[in-house]
Amino acid sequence: MGLLKSYFALFISVLVFHNPSVSQEENITLSQIWREGYFQSRSVSGIRSMNDGIHYTSLSAYPGGQCIVKYAYKSGSAVDTLVKTEDLIYKSKPISFSSYSFNANETKLLLAQDSEAIYRHSSKSNYYAFDLNERVLEPITDFSSGKQQLAQFSPTENKVAFVRANNLFLADLDAETELQITTDGEWGKTINGAVDWVYEEEFSFHRGFYWSPEGSKIAFYRFDESDVKEFDLTYYFNLYPTLYNFKYPKAGEKNSKVEVHVYSLEENETLKVDVGSENDQYIPRIKWTQSDNLLCIMRMNRLQNELEFLLADIESQSGGKIKPKRCYYEKSDTYIEINDNLIFLTDKKHFLWNSEKDGWNHIYLYNLDGTEMAQLTKGQWEVVSFYGTNQKRKEVYFSAAIENSISEEIYALDYSVYLKKSSKAEPEDDSRKQLKKLTPNGKTNTAVFSETFDYFINFASSTSEPQNITLRTYSGKVVRNLEDNAALAERVDKLSISPKEFGTLKNRHGDELNYWIIKPQNFDASIEYPLMFMIYGGPGSNRVSNEWGGLTYFWHQMLAQQGYVIVSVDPRGTMRKGRDFKHSTYMQLGKNETEDFIDAAKHFGEKSFVDSERIGMMGWSYGGYMSSLCMTKGAEYFKLGIAVAPVTNWRYYDSIYTERFMRTPQENPDGYDDNSPINHVDKLEGHFLLIHGGADDNVHLQNTMEMVTALVDADKQFDLFVYPNKNHGIYGGNTRYHLFTKMTNFIKENL
Repeated sequence: MGLLKSYFALFISVLVFHNPSVSQEENITLSQIWREGYFQSRSVSGIRSMNDGIHYTSLSAYPGGQCIVKYAYKSGSAVDTLVKTEDLIYKSKPISFSSYSFNANETKLLLAQDSEAIYRHSSKSNYYAFDLNERVLEPITDFSSGKQQLAQFSPTENKVAFVRANNLFLADLDAETELQITTDGEWGKTINGAVDWVYEEEFSFHRGFYWSPEGSKIAFYRFDESDVKEFDLTYYFNLYPTLYNFKYPKAGEKNSKVEVHVYSLEENETLKVDVGSENDQYIPRIKWTQSDNLLCIMRMNRLQNELEFLLADIESQSGGKIKPKRCYYEKSDTYIEINDNLIFLTDKKHFLWNSEKDGWNHIYLYNLDGTEMAQLTKGQWEVVSFYGTNQKRKEVYFSAAIENSISEEIYALDYSVYLKKSSKAEPEDDSRKQLKKLTPNGKTNTAVFSETFDYFINFASSTSEPQNITLRTYSGKVVRNLEDNAALAERVDKLSISPKEFGTLKNRHGDELNYWIIKPQNFDASIEYPLMFMIYGGPGSNRVSNEWGGLTYFWHQMLAQQGYVIVSVDPRGTMRKGRDFKHSTYMQLGKNETEDFIDAAKHFGEKSFVDSERIGMMGWSYGGYMSSLCMTKGAEYFKLGIAVAPVTNWRYYDSIYTERFMRTPQENPDGYDDNSPINHVDKLEGHFLLIHGGADDNVHLQNTMEMVTALVDADKQFDLFVYPNKNHGIYGGNTRYHLFTKMTNFIKENL
């Protein structure tokens, strides 16, 4: 699940124990983590590259105001303050803003004020435009009509497109006029220019309109969600609880009907793109090529195992519809995942795309007619993140797990030779020799590149070293250090902590599973220690990586200080080990993962230093699902389980995520039911704690309530805690401190 992946990162804390063998000065406390921020690492964020690729801007605060400062990448020196609060006066009052964006030539700013969240990524605000030359601030529209979403400048004119009340609008800032492009938008029925809840969550985008390169047209989505069933959330703020309802398509239920339209500013008309007569399909991306008249539409069937790229020539229309042609097709026996890695080259003849079709995730070069020109990367290793290209140098930049499956490096590859070939280039058996490694540090690396790919900010860490952030040139040369977290490293050095050790174990089928282990302080192999698994286990989401563990790391170290063995294992279904390993859970989520966690419990339970009668597990979201399954189907091996915000039956989760891996309940009823924890509650024997946020719009509280009903019917004792008004992340105010105190006590009392 899109959401399940991201929220695992939120289950972070430390457990507070007393152990006379550890001095008070060396103990890590929950207060230090959640109230004092004592072990919080420093990062570099809020950097926005400018068009020239050698400067960037950052939003800063100062006493009584805020400002946008322009810096030079190479020196890090401030070269200009573009705007400050004193400049932003409207009706004799200064405004504050939460986000900003430039127009195409960086002479104007869009500033969002009074932002209000809609879902996890989307929001609405009041937008102002500020002219950096004239120093004039004006609202883009009449705010009395309601807040705006997704406001964006035209790439060529002083115009702004935005969404308001589910309709698409165009404001001409010079003429001070406003044009309503669509008129049928209505809450709960029709959305123009934005996307519905499930697209935002599972296809990971919320903007639903796109300017053409020269600004003559706007392509946009239209969602008809009339037939999608509503879900109600209850908030306890007032004397009478408030109900919030929104459209949420569950597995096997009706989705929105999605259309693609193109509005022409010159003709003042809207044309519909013919994406086929099938209503039950997905349009996970639309993207302009390098032409104002050529639009690419990605189309998938509902099962998400067929993907097409349709090229729509806007000038080629019939009966008010644009007829696209297919330029790419891919089919899988399992599923295909969508990303933003489609890049159209400026030669207007080629595009880049990545695929798992050869068994590993790699990058390919195609002609616009769909002919494969070359497989740019090849080998039994994974491309992890695809950053983009410098098309003048004809280099593509990406990260990959080549050295091993627990680390990640940044690479560059020159693809110019393939553009010169008249026919398809034969790929090398292994393309590693063609790659240029930009981060030779043996750590886990991620990057943020400048607009021109002349510089990148590298974020590197290992399991024992907090994040080290450097600015590098496109060749990998370090220009300067941005943040080394020396203060945090110094604090860590003063602690009595155990090293995190990596290893592999084999499951019952002979597959090698990565794991890490933290052993107790003053470890003695002749002593039997209790063991806690800290897991996630969801598709394509790894937890065993050679990278800094953040606040979670100190939680694990606290447990080790107090005599616990801490283990994490990546089961089948996770990434960096090839398509077959990752896709092995298809049609039966939970089955293979549970087997692997049971095999891991057996593996460690046979160690002389593990008390096999005291093995526990904790997980959040998909990890909560796994904890629930292991406590039931694996009751013989797990004596304690904590499930936070768990899915308890995939029938309750959303259509896009669930059906990608399971197909529909109508097609695969046994796959849904055989590995639903609800159907195995009679096996529960150990201590079980269920925790959920009462206003979780993602994994609904319904999952836990249905689990409670099944447990009661089976006469099984368990513990339950619900946090009112809290979403899937369960945070805010004192919530995290309370949450982890509760889990701490549960572990201390029962394991």
